[in-house]
Order: sequence, then C-alpha cells, then structure tokens
Amino acid sequence: MTRATKPARLHPVQSDTSPHRPPTAQRPVRSRGRALAMNAHIEPHQHSWSQFTYCASGLMQVTVTQGACETTFIVPPSRAVWIPPQVQHTVVVLESAELRTVDIAPAALPASWADCRVLVVSPLLRELIGALQGSEPGPREDAVMALALDEIQHADTQALGVPMPHPVLGDKRLRALCEAVLRDPAEKNQLREWVAEVGASERTVARLFRDELGTSYQQWRTQAVLAHALPQLARGVPIAQVAAASGYASDSAFSAMFKQAMGKAPSFFQSKTLSK
Repeated sequence: MTRATKPARLHPVQSDTSPHRPPTAQRPVRSRGRALAMNAHIEPHQHSWSQFTYCASGLMQVTVTQGACETTFIVPPSRAVWIPPQVQHTVVVLESAELRTVDIAPAALPASWADCRVLVVSPLLRELIGALQGSEPGPREDAVMALALDEIQHADTQALGVPMPHPVLGDKRLRALCEAVLRDPAEKNQLREWVAEVGASERTVARLFRDELGTSYQQWRTQAVLAHALPQLARGVPIAQVAAASGYASDSAFSAMFKQAMGKAPSFFQSKTLSK
C-alpha cells in the first residue's frame, strides 16, 4: 500500500502589492505574470477585485475560504480558478509554474458570480491573457479586454475543487475524516470503512457531507482522488502507480474516471505536457 510522504517545506513569497495592479473603470482587466518555484507559498490574502488565476505552465494548489467551508483546487494549465472579491485565498506551487493572475473590476462581470469556480482555459483565452501582459492603454487594449471578459463569461466550468470543513467552524469529525482520505485515498474505499476512526456513524457522516460540504461522500472522494493524482502525474509518476495509490484496482478504471472528470486522459497532465 502506498503511504503519504512527509509534506514538503513551503517557501513563503509575497503577493503582488504593486500600486498599479488594481483594475480600474478605464482598465477593468489587468494581467500579470510571475515565475514561481516549486513549494512557493503565497500566504492567505484577499482583494477588493475579482481574480482569475491559472498557470501557463506547472501546477498549483489554490485554497479558498468562503463562510464555514474551505475548498482546495488543484489547477493544471488547462484550468483556472475564479475568485470573487474579498474571498480569502492562498496559493501553493506544486510544480515550478508560470503564474498568471488576471485582475478584474467587480462591476465588469455579473453579480451572480459570487462563488469560486474552476473554468476551462480555451486557447483563445490563453492568448488574450498573454496579450494583456504589459499592454498599453488604447483601442487595442480595450478590444482585448472586452474579448477576454466575453471569453471568461462563456468558459466551461468544472467541478474540480475539494471542499473541506472549516478548521474552526466545521465539524471536527468530518474534518478529520477528510484529511485522512486526502492523505491516502487508497487506504479505504468505502465510507463505512472510514467512520470508525472518527467516532461517528456512517449515517451521521453522510449527513455531514451533505449539510457542510453540499455533496455526497463518493462525489467528494472523486475530487479528492483527482487532487491526489494530479501532482503525481505532473511529476511523471507512471499512471498504473498513480491508479494504485488512488485506490483503483486497474489503471483502465482510473483512466476512465479521470477522463470523464477532466476531459482528457491522465497522460495529458504528465510532466512533458505541463512544461509546454
């Protein structure tokens, strides 16, 4: 059985606090890029504007806190996290990354975009974000900003986050179970196998998943498996080994689940792809 390794030591880095960073009514979309080494850690912070965060290359983990729930997103280059204004978030770089942050004025997108979500980054959106980096005010920038906003609003969404009970406000039994599954999803497959360790019945824990996290255990576990598997794939671990470490008896069953959830086969997310 594969056991979780000791967590890597994180290296704190400062969030970008440049006075020229915030978007304005005249320039509602601003794009910035920075290279970050593996295990770089941007500590919890929030903005008065919306943010669209992704990696042009590499892999990152973004954890957001909304109300009594934390959600962790594992973000490969083909995906991005949408973060509304005043939502606390932190970033950990899992593989050396070219981080891209797109800051957007709150009035530029519908007020209904109040919850964090994962968006699929289209080839067009990727190029528009690149074009905005270092751009100068003028008609061309206005056109690129307008098209980028339209592309973001029409981007496909994906259920790729792993919600976690709040460390203070959430149920401690549920939090302990979720942390145990994230450390080693292959240890046990069924909820009934986990509940004895946290001192609650299967029925109680199933209710807690619904009430606190808004999902079933099986749906949550699928997201936990993806979060566990993506960093391993990014490091070039063979698919069969990742499947076994995720609790799957065969790599074909794992690959089928992965492709249904991510839209692409596990091989797409291995290191040779993430470095492009």
